[in-house]
This record gives sequence, structure tokens and C-alpha cells, in this order.
Amino acid sequence: MAVKGRFAPSPSGRMHLGNLFSALLAWLSVRHEGGSLVLRIEDLDPDRCRPEYALQLMEDLRWLGLDWDEGGEEPAYWQSHREEHYLAAFEALKAGGLLYPCFCTRQQRLAEAPHGHEVSPSCPCVHLTAEEISKKSTQRPPNWKVRVPDRAISFSDGLQGAYSQNMTAQCGDFPIRRWDGAWAYQLAVVVDDAAMGVTQVVRGRDLLSSTPRQLWLYEALGLTPPTAFYHVPLLVAPDGRRLAKRDADLDMGALRQRYKPEELLGLLAQLAGQRDTPAPVTARELAQTFDWSRVPRQDIPVDGALLCGKKVFS
Repeated sequence: MAVKGRFAPSPSGRMHLGNLFSALLAWLSVRHEGGSLVLRIEDLDPDRCRPEYALQLMEDLRWLGLDWDEGGEEPAYWQSHREEHYLAAFEALKAGGLLYPCFCTRQQRLAEAPHGHEVSPSCPCVHLTAEEISKKSTQRPPNWKVRVPDRAISFSDGLQGAYSQNMTAQCGDFPIRRWDGAWAYQLAVVVDDAAMGVTQVVRGRDLLSSTPRQLWLYEALGLTPPTAFYHVPLLVAPDGRRLAKRDADLDMGALRQRYKPEELLGLLAQLAGQRDTPAPVTARELAQTFDWSRVPRQDIPVDGALLCGKKVFS
């Protein structure tokens, strides 16, 4: 089967070095194997996502020499245009008795959840009677949660190795639709990857723990999951802080003022373990010799000079 990967950014601002790192690895993995790439725009959050950011990130990818075979400007590949697909999946889960309305406030969810995540092993709303649900619905619209089974979901990540999660003890029932109708990432990504025939997922290792939830949703919905996952390290500051779009010296606007495309690719290639030095290189050249075994597993500290807006080589 031909490999089909995807890059699925959220257009909530200008891409930064960390986004580029994930995009490059997704592109290299697919091109090295002669596969195809989908560019999907994950603009589920109308408050933060902007069409102009999406168009800008496409231009930035082209500047780097990273192309795609499907998606991009096509509306069918923008999550804001895919409401009917998510609704169909929602109704299928509901018909299977897997959904229930949750009236907990965000503060209540965070108080019950371990480590500050909005996922709790138990939710009092799962025990509400029909009468109680009807009464609470007149006071506020509910979030919708999916009830998970008490069993482990395991898979082997191509970079991080074996990973297993008990759905009840380590995950818990999780939201798939917000009270205002907004769809949760967990549902949307499953529906979209299945519909678009994605066989390989390359993304940040901060999403590793989401994968068992998604694999279970594929199963519950009768959908075919990707056959390969690679959760790549995050780029971090010397103090361990994750790089973000607020690091203006590392967004594409600043980086394009300091580097040529081949120079920036050379820097990323060294961070990804593909080259011993940050010497300039093209994306096509990197694809020829790409090797997953050389990609680091742990998060990668970025040269402090970069954080200060300096060019790290001349």
C-alpha cells in the first residue's frame, strides 16, 4: 500500500520553528517512500484561527520547497467546512449509546482531572437520569462526552516505541463536542484521517497520549486507522520551555529575514539528526537519505542564539 501522510496545522498565527520541524519530518518521511501528502487546515477554533494565517503558512511551506498532493486551498480539506462529517460520526456514537451530556463547568472538570488536564477517570454526569438531564438542559447547554471501555489500547510508535493506555484509569471519558457546537480535536482528526485515507501520522510527541483515544474512536466508528504513527520530539528552549508562536524571533516572518530556504533546512536537518552540520541543503536532497533511526526521541534544545534572533552560522 502506498504511503499517504499529512501535515495538519492550526492557522492560529505564523508558523514557528517547531511547526516547521514537524512539517519537514512529515514531508521527508512521505517523499522518501515515494508517497503522497495531504495538507489539511485544522481551523476548528473560530476565535483563534484565521484564513489569512492558513494562506500564509502555505506560502511559507512553498518557500521552503515543501509541496503537497492534496488539500491546501481546497475547502474540503479545511475542518471549518467539514461539519456534516463530524455530525454523522457524532450521531453514530450517540446511536451506539456511547455519548452522554456533561454539565460540569470547566473549573469542575479541571478540579477532578489529574495533572490539570480536562480528562477525568469519572464524571458524575454519566449517572444522570433522563429527568435530571432535562432539567439541567434548561439551565445551560451541555458538552458531550464519549464513555470509554475499561481496557487497554496499545500500539507501537515508529519513534517512541511501545505505548499502552488503559482507557478508564489513564484516560477517562472525554469530550467530543463543546456546549457551543464546536467539535473536539479527538473526533475531527479521526474522521478526517479516515476519510482522506491517511496511512501515516507524523506529529509532536505531546500528542502521543491522544493516540489510544483516537484508535478506540476508529474502532467505535468502524473506521480504518493509519498503519503508522511517529511522534517526534519538540523543540525547546535551553531551560526546557516548549517553543511557541509567541517566540517571535523563531516565527517564519523573522526566520525568512535571516535565512535562505536551504540554510533554514540545513539547520532543521541537523536538529533532526539527518546531517552532522547545518550546511545548506534542499528538501529534495534530504528526502533521498532520510532515516527515521537518526531522529532523536527526546525533546531537542535549540541554540540560544536563535532565541535571541541571531543567525547561528554565516
